[in-house]
Amino acid sequence: MSAMTRNDLILLTGATGYIGGELLPVLAAAGYRVRCLARKPGRIHAAGRTEVVLGDVMDSGSLGRAMEGVHTAYYLVHSMADSEAFEEADRTAAGKFGDAARTAGVKRIVYLGALGDSSAPLSGHLSSRQEVGDILRASGVEVIELRASIVIGCGSFSFEMIRALVERLPVMITPRWVATPCQPIAVSGVLDYLRKSAELDFPGNAVFEIGGEDRVSYGAIMKEYARQRGLRRFMVPVPVLTPRLSSLWLALVTPYHAQVGRALADSLRNPTVVRDETAGRVFGIKGRGLRQAIQDALAREEEEWRAGGCSRMLPVAGDEPEATSGFLYTRAFDSRQARTRVTPAVAFTPIRRIGGQTGWYGGNWLWKLRGLVDRMLGGSGMRPGRRDPDALRPGDRVDFWRVEAFEPDRRLRLAAEMKVPGRAWLEFEVSGGKDGGSTIRQTAVFDPAGLFGLLYWYALYPMHQYVFGGMLRGIVSSAEKAPADDAR
Repeated sequence: MSAMTRNDLILLTGATGYIGGELLPVLAAAGYRVRCLARKPGRIHAAGRTEVVLGDVMDSGSLGRAMEGVHTAYYLVHSMADSEAFEEADRTAAGKFGDAARTAGVKRIVYLGALGDSSAPLSGHLSSRQEVGDILRASGVEVIELRASIVIGCGSFSFEMIRALVERLPVMITPRWVATPCQPIAVSGVLDYLRKSAELDFPGNAVFEIGGEDRVSYGAIMKEYARQRGLRRFMVPVPVLTPRLSSLWLALVTPYHAQVGRALADSLRNPTVVRDETAGRVFGIKGRGLRQAIQDALAREEEEWRAGGCSRMLPVAGDEPEATSGFLYTRAFDSRQARTRVTPAVAFTPIRRIGGQTGWYGGNWLWKLRGLVDRMLGGSGMRPGRRDPDALRPGDRVDFWRVEAFEPDRRLRLAAEMKVPGRAWLEFEVSGGKDGGSTIRQTAVFDPAGLFGLLYWYALYPMHQYVFGGMLRGIVSSAEKAPADDAR
């Protein structure tokens, strides 16, 4: 392959997924020209020399248009979460992608597949991942295939499944797969390999096995995650959980993973370790150990959460109904939005004055009751209220909350200082509309500490519907009643 330059065009598929979404800013920061192919272009935040085009890997026409002028194409899509017949879907998509790449004269395809000894019987998931690599190579386009085990990063499906189990179950009745050896790799390592694959001076096709520093069991990953989260967990292995029973168990404990639980559970019986160390020598990348990889993942999640704001970590606001709730990684959330005819400055005024003598715009008696309970548990309750009834700054006390972030007329994030089994935030964001009005978005987030924290969130769920719904309605009503010159 001819040497790639920063002016050569890269096609990135899967940019709305986990790995593709992480790779896009890496390529953009490196100065590459990137074209993203997406079924929902609005979900991609383009930066640098990036363009986004509408298309689908199942649509040969859109693939052909997206491939025009492309030097290197990243194939980072997988059908397991979209269809029960994922093997056939993946087979078809890979064939269409390879054909379009050959027709367009693409020089190289970079593909992220899965580790697994193909000389032994593999699960449907792992064999499908390796078959996709074979289909891409059959197109005649040069292919760099990277094969990895579990990726350690907040958003990685396998890692999220493992930590959901650890967070929810103090005692785990574990199937035999918890003893299966694997070689987890930090997401930063995967991104390094993917980025360098576009630049690699390596003629012809190549399959590289990539992994972190440690070879461990899935049980060891669970134990290390529990240690870093400060959770005591006990595992009771049993030999009777078949892949089907194991998938049902996963679906019961982690409903988010139910759709792909069986295929994934079946894959966990196969060892996924690096047997060929060529990748380390060719790429010059040293893998992180398990402890460091988990530590980095949790630290980055916390950093992004604090820097980006609660609501910005959730789905795109335009795709949401007026109220939505659920879980993002381990955090539970309740997010609501309402439109108002007033300007952002006026809409933000009641938010700026929240708490203290003003109150919470809805369910004030419940807020006072919660303050009393906090006092009984050894907290300070709702005293001393607020420093100033009209002005806020980071670090201020607002009843039993602390101002963590404040942007005038735009955003307020409060961190709970009450006694709770975990950590809690309450955030308000105001954005302007084309009609001169505003949208107020209110998001409550709770990071539960283990099972008790999770039960606490569910126990208060009915009350949250009343309190959070009433609070947002009260804020809107107060903003629309306020005189225009009241905002300052």
